[in-house]
Amino acid sequence: MSIDVLDKLENKVREAIETIQLLQLEVDELKGKNAELVSQKEHLRQENEQLKMEQENFQDRLRSLLGQIDNI
Repeated sequence: MSIDVLDKLENKVREAIETIQLLQLEVDELKGKNAELVSQKEHLRQENEQLKMEQENFQDRLRSLLGQIDNI
């Protein structure tokens, strides 16, 4: 192999390493964003459940009040 071929190969290896490092940084960043989104999703799920329970309670109270009106 000539020196020129080795130089080209070395440059390609360096570029590949740089690309891999950049991709690893991007993966780490995306993992962090994913963890944040998972946390937000869980929070929203809990909030949704709480709101559903509140809605059911309001509906029950409304039915009770309407029942009292019907008894009058």
